[in-house]
Amino acid sequence: MKIELGRQRREGKMIKNILNEDRLESKGMGKRGQVGIYVIIAIVIVVGIVAFFVIKGNIGSTKIPESLQPVYNYYDSCIQEKLEIGLEIAGTQGGRISLGEYVPGSEFAPFSNHLNFLGMPVEYWYYVSGNGVIKENVPSKGEIEKGLAEFVASELEKCSFARLVEEGFEIDYGGVEEVDVKIEDEKVRINVNSKLSVGKGKDRAVKSSYDLSSASRFGRYYNLALKVYAKQKEGAFLEGYGIDVLRNYAPVDGVEIQCSPKIWKTREIETELKNGLEANIGKLKLNGDYYDLNKKGDEYFVVDIGENVKDNVQFMYLSNWPTKLGIEGDGVDSELIIAEPVGNQQGLGIMGFCYVPYHYVYDLSFPVLIQIFNNEDIFQFPVAVILDNNVPRQAEFNEDYIVTEEEFDLCEFKNQDLEVNVFDINLNRVDKAQIAFECFNQRCNLGESEDGQFIGKVPSCVGGYLSVRAEGFVDKKQGYSSNEERFADIVLDREHEVSVELDLEGRKISENAIITFSKENGESVSAILPDVDKVKLSEGQYDIRVYAYTDSNIVIPGSTKTECRELPREGILGIFGSTKQECFDISIPETKIENALIGGGTGKEYFLESELEKGKIILSGGSLGTPRSLADLQNNFAAYGTMNLGVSFENE
Repeated sequence: MKIELGRQRREGKMIKNILNEDRLESKGMGKRGQVGIYVIIAIVIVVGIVAFFVIKGNIGSTKIPESLQPVYNYYDSCIQEKLEIGLEIAGTQGGRISLGEYVPGSEFAPFSNHLNFLGMPVEYWYYVSGNGVIKENVPSKGEIEKGLAEFVASELEKCSFARLVEEGFEIDYGGVEEVDVKIEDEKVRINVNSKLSVGKGKDRAVKSSYDLSSASRFGRYYNLALKVYAKQKEGAFLEGYGIDVLRNYAPVDGVEIQCSPKIWKTREIETELKNGLEANIGKLKLNGDYYDLNKKGDEYFVVDIGENVKDNVQFMYLSNWPTKLGIEGDGVDSELIIAEPVGNQQGLGIMGFCYVPYHYVYDLSFPVLIQIFNNEDIFQFPVAVILDNNVPRQAEFNEDYIVTEEEFDLCEFKNQDLEVNVFDINLNRVDKAQIAFECFNQRCNLGESEDGQFIGKVPSCVGGYLSVRAEGFVDKKQGYSSNEERFADIVLDREHEVSVELDLEGRKISENAIITFSKENGESVSAILPDVDKVKLSEGQYDIRVYAYTDSNIVIPGSTKTECRELPREGILGIFGSTKQECFDISIPETKIENALIGGGTGKEYFLESELEKGKIILSGGSLGTPRSLADLQNNFAAYGTMNLGVSFENE
C-alpha cells in the first residue's frame, strides 16, 4: 500500500515540474492560466488520497459503530468457539480432526489404525497393521494447522444470525473465503477472511478480516509429545518396562526342584500379564516438576527425556485394550503350559533329585496411550509396544514422521482372482469361514465365505498359504501359490468339546492327573483333573499320555558332590594345550517331593467324529502304589513305561 501511495506522489511531482517548465516558457501567462494549474494539482492530490483509502478498503471512518458491534462481537465469539472445539478434538485424537479410513486389525496383529479410548477413536502414531507391517503416522504441525483451518471454515457456516436479524439488524454474510491458523506454545492465532455487511437505521459497516487468538497449551503439549515419542523411538523404553513385567508376571526361564510337572494355565498368565501392565505402565512419569524424586523416591518408574518437564504426563494401558500374546515352548497348548521334570526316570537313582527346567518365548504386543494435560487442555496419542521373542522388536522410523514400513505392504496389491470352497468332512458347505492369505510373513484378511464359497482378489505370491477359520472347526492352513492357482477346496475338521474321565483299575481318579492329547502335526491339548476336565478334539490320530499324582512327604536329603574338570594351565604352557585338573564341591539342598506318581499310562488312538460326538471319553490306566521312599518313586516311574491305556466313549 505504501508503494502505491508513493507512486501517486511521484506522478503528482512530475506533473508539477511539467507545469513549472510551461510557466517558464510562458512568462506572460495571465491569472486564468495560474488558476487552471492549481486546479489540476488539487485534483491530483485528491485522487491520491481517495486511491489510498480505496486500497485500504475503508472509505470514511474505520471504526465500527457501537450500535452494530453486537453482530461483530457474535461473529468473533463464534470463530473463537469453533477454534476451541477444533483444538479439543485434535488434542484428543492425536493431532487430527479428520481421521483416516478405519483399517481393522487381525488375530495376527490385533491393532487397527485407531485406538478406541472411551468410545473415541485416536489414531496411532506407531502401530502394526493387520497384516504385520509396521507403520508410523505422526502429524506435522503444518498438517494440524491445516486441519484446524478446514474445520473452522466448515463450522463457521453453522453460525446463525437469525436472532440478530430479529432484533432489527440488516446482515449480509458472504461466507468464509479463507482461514489461516498458527499454533504457538501458549496460544493459537486465527485469521478469517469473511465479508460481513451490517446495517441498522442510519449506521452501516463492512468488515472482511478477523484476527483472533485463543489461550491454549496445545502447541506446547504437541512439542512435548514429539519429545516423548522421540525418546521412545531412540530407546524403546516402553518395551523395556514391558519385558520387566513379562519376567515378573509370567514364567519365562527357571528351574523348580520337584518330580511332578510344573503347570500353568495360559488364561491365568494372560490375565496376570495384563494386570501387571496396567499397574506398572500407569506408574510411569517424566522427570520434572510433576515427579519429584526426592519426594517419591522411586527412580525406576521415571523416564528422563533430557529436560525438566513442567507438565503433567500420564501413561496408560487398560487390560481390555487389544493385546496380542503368543507363547512358544515345550508343553504349550491353548489352555495349559506343562513343564516336564528331569531325573524322575532312569536318572533318578544317579542324580538323587528331580527338577523341572523351563524356557518359554513370548510375543507380546499392547497399546500405550500417552496423555499431556491440565484442567483446560489435553494432547494424547497412542503407540503400539511390541515384544518379539522376549526382546523389543526393532523397526526403522522415518525422521519426517510419515508412514514407514519394514517391508512393502503385500496386501495392497490384490491382483489375482481367487475362488475358495469350504467344506466339512461330510462335504457340507461351511458358511462364514474367515479366509486369509499368508506370504512373506504378512497376513492379508480376504473376507468370509457365503454359502460355503469365497470369491475375491488375492496378492500374487509363490509358496503362500490359505488360512481358514470357522466357529466350531479346527483352523486349517493349506499351501497355495496365487501366481499359478485360481481355485482351492478346503475341508475343515469339526471340533468337539469332550469331557474326560480317568479310571485307574476300576477306581475313578479324584487326585491330580495330567492328560495330554497330541497330534502328529505337533498340536496338543491337555486336561488337568479335577479342575480342567474338558478338551476340544477333532477327528484324527492322537498320542495320549496320562500321569496321576498324589500328595507326598518324601524328602531327598541334602548332599555334596565333587566334580573335577580339566582346565587350561596359565602362562605359556596353556597356549600349547597343557591342562590341569581342578575339582569343585557342589552342594544339593534338601528337597521335599510334594507330588508322587501313582498311575497312568500311554496309548495311541484314532478318534472318529462319530465317537467324539458322544461327548465323553473314558481313559483306563494302570495303578501304582503310593511311594514312601525314593526307591519306591523310582520303581513307579520305571513301571509307568509299561502301562497301556484303554479308550472308550460314552454319551454325555
